[in-house]
Amino acid sequence: MSGKYAFASSLRELRFLFCQTSEHSNAVRSFLTRSYPTMKKNNPHTPIMMREALGIEPSVWARYEYGKEKVESLVGLTDKQIEEKVTGLVKTPI
Repeated sequence: MSGKYAFASSLRELRFLFCQTSEHSNAVRSFLTRSYPTMKKNNPHTPIMMREALGIEPSVWARYEYGKEKVESLVGLTDKQIEEKVTGLVKTPI
């Protein structure tokens, strides 16, 4: 798992948006509970933010150098599918 979360050098920030109570954010909460410690251990200087808002649809934002951003929707995905989306975002240099 640790190799999956070695972030690209151009990644400046990773931000997760999800609802703290809704059913459609369960997989995101599960993923973060399992994966956050590993991501932070492997990338101690990259901010990984979790933003909770009532009723919001889950998504992940990646901000790269020069202010470029990518967003991926996490609605209806399983824990494993979320892991694949996040891995794609953190490994892809822009």
